Amino acid sequence: MDGIVTEVAVGVKRGSDELLSGSVLSPNSNMSGMVVTANGNDSKKFKGEDKMDGAPSRVLHIRKLPGEVTETEVIALGLPFGKVTNILMLKGKNQAFLELATEEAAITMVNYYSAVTPHLRNQPIYIQYSNHKELKTDNTLNQRAQAVLQAVTAVQTANTPLSGTAVSESAVTPAQSPVLRIIIDNMYYPVTLDVLHQIFSKFGAVLKIITFTKNNQFQALLQYGDPVNAQQAKLALDGQNIYNACCTLRIDFSKLVNLNVKYNNDKSRDYTRPDLPSGDGQPALDPAIAAAFAKETSLLGLPVAAVPGALSPLAIPNAAAAAAAAAAGRVGMPGVSAGGNTVLLVSNLNEEMVTPQSLFTLFGVYGDVQRVKILYNKKDSALIQMADGNQSQLAMNHLNGQKMYGKIIRVTLSKHQTVQLPREGLDDQGLTKDFGNSPLHRFKKPGSKNFQNIFPPSATLHLSNIPPSVAEEDLRTLFANTGGTVKAFKFFQDHKMALLQMATVEEAIQALIDLHNYNLGENHHLRVSFSKSTI
Repeated sequence: MDGIVTEVAVGVKRGSDELLSGSVLSPNSNMSGMVVTANGNDSKKFKGEDKMDGAPSRVLHIRKLPGEVTETEVIALGLPFGKVTNILMLKGKNQAFLELATEEAAITMVNYYSAVTPHLRNQPIYIQYSNHKELKTDNTLNQRAQAVLQAVTAVQTANTPLSGTAVSESAVTPAQSPVLRIIIDNMYYPVTLDVLHQIFSKFGAVLKIITFTKNNQFQALLQYGDPVNAQQAKLALDGQNIYNACCTLRIDFSKLVNLNVKYNNDKSRDYTRPDLPSGDGQPALDPAIAAAFAKETSLLGLPVAAVPGALSPLAIPNAAAAAAAAAAGRVGMPGVSAGGNTVLLVSNLNEEMVTPQSLFTLFGVYGDVQRVKILYNKKDSALIQMADGNQSQLAMNHLNGQKMYGKIIRVTLSKHQTVQLPREGLDDQGLTKDFGNSPLHRFKKPGSKNFQNIFPPSATLHLSNIPPSVAEEDLRTLFANTGGTVKAFKFFQDHKMALLQMATVEEAIQALIDLHNYNLGENHHLRVSFSKSTI
């Protein structure tokens, strides 16, 4: 491997495409007819006449390509470095030739990929200078490649490419890339993949997002379908705050022009491939991308600058802001005490139906409920103590005005600091319950993905932890038995999770109260939460 890298880096080995004049383009090869130069007249044979021993050339020879790789993917390797002017794919040999507009661009490309082994479809590939000074191809035989090249060139904006000398990395903004690298400064609230998608979608179709933490900073790679969209988004959003006075976006073009997303989960998503597995928390970052990234970030050394307060925060709907606020308790937002007011007063409850357990389950969607007390003299009201002030705020924002057991409930902050338990030996008819040690708390684990899945009550429910033996019909029946109508149902690919839609939000709230933690057998307890999706 080392030998290959040095060969790529220095490019002084006699190009391995010497075999071009022999085996690759022998008369029996279907490539032997490539006789016309790019300008369409000179009929010089495509042979190794212009050999030079390992000297730099604007034509690069690429080897060990995966069999099914496309012209577009090979062209994409060269795009960040400048204009690609020609390509020749030798499919049977798993090789290709790529011609760049200038020798400087080719040198930059070889130097870059000598430090970061390029990968296509998860396979390492090898790049070195070709012995050819230009690529002469017969355009009729090479039509497909030329069409791809034209399409890509049309998309490339008129920005000047990186010249070979300008690799002082301050110039690492090849605007041809549809991929943006996003760093978030002053991240007092967590920013989720969905929040990024929402913001950046205003500038064009977002195809893929990968998020990760590097040097204790949240970062993301985001790919548009078109480099023009990436440019507009960068111009509009760089330096903006996502929320008031925090979460500042720092945006640069990435050197990568295509992201390889392996899993659709809360860390990465390919919106063009909803069929990808969730990967159960495996790293979604391709090692090659990670390496390219490490180099890119270390070279850029972005300053963490405070942004003038003049910037208005981006308009994020309350749900996302609230989800962020919920996690802020864990993130430790300066100036916001996670203490706050932890006790809620809930009134206008249906006193015939309500129990401490039902309140624990519903309010537990937005935080870890510690204690519940239904008031002895006023049974349509209850005090609920949450784990911290952010959680009580979140529960109040989401549940005030919702219908529970047929009545619109009111949720406000209580003046009480804690919920008192009844004195030893005093029977309060089960109206007070301590849930401090409940195994059902959703937010006990710091950084749990439940923080990123906090949504307002909705008719669509997200079900998880479904055992293999349970079928759609079983779940439809189970949920219909809560007194509502099941309008739609969809299993996720692995059948461990599903979306289920009730007729109304009230029915969904009822179903969640009745069936969250329901024992489905095989030691699987059903987990139910509100979903942001519809079916």
